Amino acid sequence: MAWWGKLIGGAFGFMAGGALGAALGAALGHQFDKGMASVLTEGAVRVGNRERRQTAFFAATFAVMGHVAKADGQVSRVEIDMAESIMRQLRLNPQQRETAINLFRDGKRREFPLDEIVDQLRQECGRRTTLLRMFLEIQIQAALVDGPLDAVERGMLLRITDRLGLSQADFEHILLLIQGAAAYERRPAVHRRPSLDDAYRALGITANASDAEIKKAYRRLMNQHHPDKLVARGLPEEMIKLATVKTQDIRTAYEQVRRARRAH
Repeated sequence: MAWWGKLIGGAFGFMAGGALGAALGAALGHQFDKGMASVLTEGAVRVGNRERRQTAFFAATFAVMGHVAKADGQVSRVEIDMAESIMRQLRLNPQQRETAINLFRDGKRREFPLDEIVDQLRQECGRRTTLLRMFLEIQIQAALVDGPLDAVERGMLLRITDRLGLSQADFEHILLLIQGAAAYERRPAVHRRPSLDDAYRALGITANASDAEIKKAYRRLMNQHHPDKLVARGLPEEMIKLATVKTQDIRTAYEQVRRARRAH
């Protein structure tokens, strides 16, 4: 939680002149004079690069989530529940939770600067594609809670994908993974075993894949979602839970596919 302590201490001037800084400052109840931006930025050098990315990731996650939820014209109760569920999973302290809620609300504004927010996140993440993919996964998963993506939601998510520097193929692959993994995440509630098709989707492959291709897909996904590696690249420590759940789902799907293939 080192990033949060430094954030509350005022050391987030690196974003003071950008859209993320404006959103985060408002969510925290701080106002920055534009003339102070350069001074704050110089002071922010003392904040580690990873902490900068963690702060940017946290702010962008909840602000963009609010904007995507509003994409179809209104924010449904289930979308609000989804955001609150994520906050509970992250075990945010009261001040973090209040900040996340304020960011979500800010994202619902009609004039919300989506492109600037996503561009700034991409700049902070640099070439850390796994971190950008994780961000997109969270946004797609949040958008799916009230049912299949409609044309407006899909268009907005593709716009985010493009500005993150990812491709439409990346988007479709992540969407497939989430739809497959959803069967595993719903399992305790519906008391049913995910199908073999669900398992293949959770690995992003088809039943026609060879054993070698399945193993390769599994290792790639485990590497992309490894909690320790994601935190080292800039995922806030509080979001380890999300990455851990994903690795558990990937491992369970892989084991189900292996058992089915051995049985034949």
